Amino acid sequence: MIRPMDSYLWWGKNILIALFALFFLVFGIETLIGSFLLKNPLEFIIYFFSSSFMVLVSLVGILYPTLKIYALFKTRKHSNDPR
Repeated sequence: MIRPMDSYLWWGKNILIALFALFFLVFGIETLIGSFLLKNPLEFIIYFFSSSFMVLVSLVGILYPTLKIYALFKTRKHSNDPR
């Protein structure tokens, strides 16, 4: 029986989520840096908080597949344990 973690679809989904999150992380950081160049204080606040939110969501999008893959390898390591 194939476990869901052993299928290519599971790996592809996690890698795709991480790649999208990495793209939006870079885009959010660029927007955050660009917000400091704005002259209007209201535009600065809008860009600053929206880019900060984008960075936060992107970090969660990177952590999700990382922790799922870590949990997979941790359970495989313990399942091979002779105890």
